[in-house]
Amino acid sequence: MTGTCAASHNQDLPLYLREAFERRSEAAGATLARDVMATSRATAGGPARPRSAGVSDPSAVPSPGAKRWFFDVWSSFYDLRLVQRLTYRPVHDAVVRVLRHHEPRTLLDLGCGTGLLTGRIRREFPGTSVVGCDFSHGMLQQAEEHGHGNAWVQGDATRLPLREGCFDTIVSTEAFHWFPDQPAAVAECFRVLAPGGRLLVALVNPPVEPMSSAMYLGSRLLGQPFYWPTRRRMRELVETAGFQVEEQQRVYRLPAGVLLPPVLTVAVRP
Repeated sequence: MTGTCAASHNQDLPLYLREAFERRSEAAGATLARDVMATSRATAGGPARPRSAGVSDPSAVPSPGAKRWFFDVWSSFYDLRLVQRLTYRPVHDAVVRVLRHHEPRTLLDLGCGTGLLTGRIRREFPGTSVVGCDFSHGMLQQAEEHGHGNAWVQGDATRLPLREGCFDTIVSTEAFHWFPDQPAAVAECFRVLAPGGRLLVALVNPPVEPMSSAMYLGSRLLGQPFYWPTRRRMRELVETAGFQVEEQQRVYRLPAGVLLPPVLTVAVRP
């Protein structure tokens, strides 16, 4: 499904970006997919993710993940003006400010949702080739209806249907906490980024570890698991994948941002 959908959304890409996309067969199974990921990371120079037994850190233990239908339903409310103003706009502003200092040529918006940030980047950086990738078909349908002229790809952040080194920038805003295997997702970002490329990840970073764990356990009980890492844990995740962290900046938004502040982590692939 992912490969077919990716192909249907990629027709508007420049040739050199179209050639960057892989078609991975779901019939090969999860084991083969993980082997392909490990091989790709080794080829790209990224360190393999360590396997740990008995680790209590939810970010290091793959979970079943949230259900796809949840995001398809949420896509109907995602673009509401109040939702955007209180939740997403401050984070988008922070990302765009960083991009102005490092204007991208090829950018992947990972977990792009309905494509509002993707479209904004396309408008503010007209020379940039922008691709939006999301797990939810409903989100991508909304993105296409916005008509921003971007390319849209349906894909899993832990098994991106992309070749290594095909982007110089990856942004992910308020999506990373939904990725069921966060170390694998960061390793995939390392793989598809070219050397010198930047990763910008913005999401809530609770101030203390017990709060992260409590939120995770509560979300699992509700059937839609997510994990918000602390700022320190987020730094460890990206550094373990081989990135060098440039900065971590708090993003101010009201009212929820007082107790649950989003943090933008900016990291470089050596």
